[in-house]
Amino acid sequence: MKTIRYIGSIFFILGLFTSIFAGIPWAVITAEDPVVPLWLRTAVFSLLGGIFIVLVTVGLGQKKYKAPEKANGSSEHKTKILMSNSVVLPGSEVSEILGLVQGHTVFAIWLGKDLSAIIKLILGGELTEYTDMMGKAREIAAERMLAQAEEIGADAVINIRYMTTSVVGSAAELFAYGTAVKLKNTQ
Repeated sequence: MKTIRYIGSIFFILGLFTSIFAGIPWAVITAEDPVVPLWLRTAVFSLLGGIFIVLVTVGLGQKKYKAPEKANGSSEHKTKILMSNSVVLPGSEVSEILGLVQGHTVFAIWLGKDLSAIIKLILGGELTEYTDMMGKAREIAAERMLAQAEEIGADAVINIRYMTTSVVGSAAELFAYGTAVKLKNTQ
């Protein structure tokens, strides 16, 4: 289903850009000759066909709930650094505070996925395109924060927080930060 939606999104994008950047100038230049050339008709039908394909696939996708394949936020950064959103780690004692560590990223989805999300706004349901986008952004921000903690020799990062802001359109910044510490007792 995702592949078909992806193909529909590509047709939409190609049709849209051809219609706007070639069709409109052509119409302005040849306003006296009403014959529409084949390439412009193809672009318009690609635009409309792409919208139709995306609408159908989103509509069919709304019929069944799809569980997430993996838990969002699970960092793939291979490290022994402990992460906690609390200020204490059971069984361990902080021996030294190394300072603030942070990681951030700005993420956006491409126009085809944005179109699918807009259609879902009309039909209702989870905007999985944005959910996936924010999950990936959270993973990258956490990985960058842990890499910074690793550079300064931290055993753990405590009091971890995440912030998000909208940058422009469908782009969002995700910022992860916490306190890098050295531990006395590591379990």
